[in-house]
Amino acid sequence: MTDRPSVLVVDDKENMCHLVARILGDAYQVKTVEDGARALALIRTREFDVVVTDIRMPGADGFEVLRAIKQHAPDTEVILMTAYATVPRAVEAIKEGAYDYLSKPFDPDEVSLVVARALERKQLKAQAASLRRELNGVYGFQNLIGKSAPMRALYGLLERAAGLAITVLITGETGTGKELVARAIHHHGPRKNKPFIAVNCGALPSELIESELFGHVRGAFTGAGETKMGLVEAASGGTLFLDEIGELPLAVQVKLNRMLQDKEVRRVGEATARRIDVRVITATHRDLKAEVAAGRFREDLYYRLNVFPVQLPPLRERREDIPLLAMHFVQKAAKTYRLPVDGLEPEALRVLTGYAWPGNVRQLENAIERAVAITSGTRVGTSALPPEVLGESQGAVANDPLVKLPFREAVDLVRDRASRDYLIALLREFGGNVTRAAERAGMERESLHRLLKRFGLRSDDFKEPAA
Repeated sequence: MTDRPSVLVVDDKENMCHLVARILGDAYQVKTVEDGARALALIRTREFDVVVTDIRMPGADGFEVLRAIKQHAPDTEVILMTAYATVPRAVEAIKEGAYDYLSKPFDPDEVSLVVARALERKQLKAQAASLRRELNGVYGFQNLIGKSAPMRALYGLLERAAGLAITVLITGETGTGKELVARAIHHHGPRKNKPFIAVNCGALPSELIESELFGHVRGAFTGAGETKMGLVEAASGGTLFLDEIGELPLAVQVKLNRMLQDKEVRRVGEATARRIDVRVITATHRDLKAEVAAGRFREDLYYRLNVFPVQLPPLRERREDIPLLAMHFVQKAAKTYRLPVDGLEPEALRVLTGYAWPGNVRQLENAIERAVAITSGTRVGTSALPPEVLGESQGAVANDPLVKLPFREAVDLVRDRASRDYLIALLREFGGNVTRAAERAGMERESLHRLLKRFGLRSDDFKEPAA
């Protein structure tokens, strides 16, 4: 069994088959046949990653080969060759599913580049297809999505927090999904059938925040025409989520600290305290330790809130989750707007993964929602992505040191980088279990061992330490 991608070359001229085979032979497992009929018979018994076929051949021509491949193995990419290239024929070939079109005579480097890109497209399409399968909740906790190492560690932490009646402080950059995490903790715990009340402390007017949280009695202040229950009491039996807790005024911090200590709440203007049973989860994008040092946050309240801290990773630190999140948001937006969009073009997926996402998951969701809304077909392409996303991606490509290398060296370097990154992700996924990793990769165990040795990787480095 070979580790190299497979390419079928079809041309009725023997010298052309040999030429293409020589060009591709170092990087691919190449099979050649000299007429379309034999190619049709071969593709019914074996699947290839890429097929490079001449258009004008006796018997079955290149278009017949193309149609047969798309019927039998639609994921195989097809490149058509011809000495009679015209724009209409090129358009016709691409409309029927060809990846690209080569005009004879061609430069050897052109063949290598087109085949490499076709293979990359096939791999990205396979990745996009697997994303749909993964969105069944296997890689999630409640409504959270991600399969990266930081997210898997987070799921374990949240699982523990959900089962305990403990105060949780969620920290992380804006847009990382702090409220979603709070809801996940609530809905995964014993209070899931009780109220979940979310309060944005920064959105409430400072003169009303005490009344909103703790309630008031009639006549407690000007405008208090009737007695009102506060949000803390409304959440009794369930969970109170205080988002942006760092925005809470100092005077209200004192009352909140007392409430957490005594498990009682006193409405504004009322002498009698009321017993409450509420779980409190708070969140902030601020550094509360720094806020305490600056005198803007009470130290005693900070320690009372920071019993079970949960730090959310920014999206740039879990880039491998971006495709999964993007596919989820495509499906969500398509359902909301009742549009027939069901996926992402491979190039769009690559651009999304390469962007830094300073606004984190929220920015990604907004970008995908917009893209789905303006997409006219069934797949989101790069033209639908926001300019800032495209601009950073294009700038990264322009400044890439690869452009200073000869073509073949650049291709080899990129292939080696991608191979090593793939192997690292694979070993992490299976905790260094080479047998399971080889099964996922679709190769023999010995082949995977050879690759690991080639890239200086040790499976033992990815195994969990013994307890």
